[in-house]
Amino acid sequence: MTTPATERRHPQTQGLQALPGAAVLSLALDSQIAALSAVRPALPALERAALAAAQALSSGGKLAYVGAGSSGLMALADCLELSGTFGIAPDRTPMLFAGGATALLHMTGAVEDDLSLAGADFSRANLGAGDVALCISASGSTPYTLAVARLCKAAGTVVIGLAHAPGTPLLDLADIPVCLETGPEIVAGSTRLGAATAQKAALNLISVLVGLRLGHVHDGFMVNLVADNAKLVDRAARIVAALSGQPVARAHEALAATSGAVKPAVLVAAGAAPAKAQSLLTDSGGHLGPALEQLK
Repeated sequence: MTTPATERRHPQTQGLQALPGAAVLSLALDSQIAALSAVRPALPALERAALAAAQALSSGGKLAYVGAGSSGLMALADCLELSGTFGIAPDRTPMLFAGGATALLHMTGAVEDDLSLAGADFSRANLGAGDVALCISASGSTPYTLAVARLCKAAGTVVIGLAHAPGTPLLDLADIPVCLETGPEIVAGSTRLGAATAQKAALNLISVLVGLRLGHVHDGFMVNLVADNAKLVDRAARIVAALSGQPVARAHEALAATSGAVKPAVLVAAGAAPAKAQSLLTDSGGHLGPALEQLK
């Protein structure tokens, strides 16, 4: 069996334990930077992945995240942010993590091999045609992740596979394969290091483009955020003020008139009645730019 690249010894780590701390940290940082550079060649695949995910969500489908171990943690981090950043309802972005919540407090390797867990989690997520599953596995062969991916394929769910070597089972079965060739880790096999850094960056790129294509980002502002704490209420008011060109006090009034919804509040602050603001957004498919143009 060929040893996965992430399991091989890094060529610069012989005698690593004897190096001064500063030298170890410098090598570790260089490996992180090198891992990030592996994301750039994958940009076309990442764009395809993001557009497929945006299409599913805009059509009423789901974007599921699937993973185990360190890869699952990276998937979970991105999945949980979609609600707060883009206002996407959590039930539209299910997370399938090997071992569930218990494994988040005490990660065990056995759950990665448990195909019955994969089947139960897949059934619970209720995925089918019109949905997308973003399946992540550093080795591209994690049994849990592969099992979910295969069930998704059988159900007509589009599978995005993200792994770190070409020709791996996950990339072979994926509808949209994303290969991040990060190579050996400075601690062989510890994919929480370079591989995870590349995964985090790649997932960030996918979700940002998804948010943009859904109309939830305008001029760099998160215009579909759910303002459920003091910090976000203040952020929402600043966004409304910036995009409408009105004072923050007027922004707060507009947000009160729209029950805290940022997009219609921008239009209200710019001069539209609340009902008209909602009508403009309906006509534009939820995209703020065309709605603002109609007010000019």
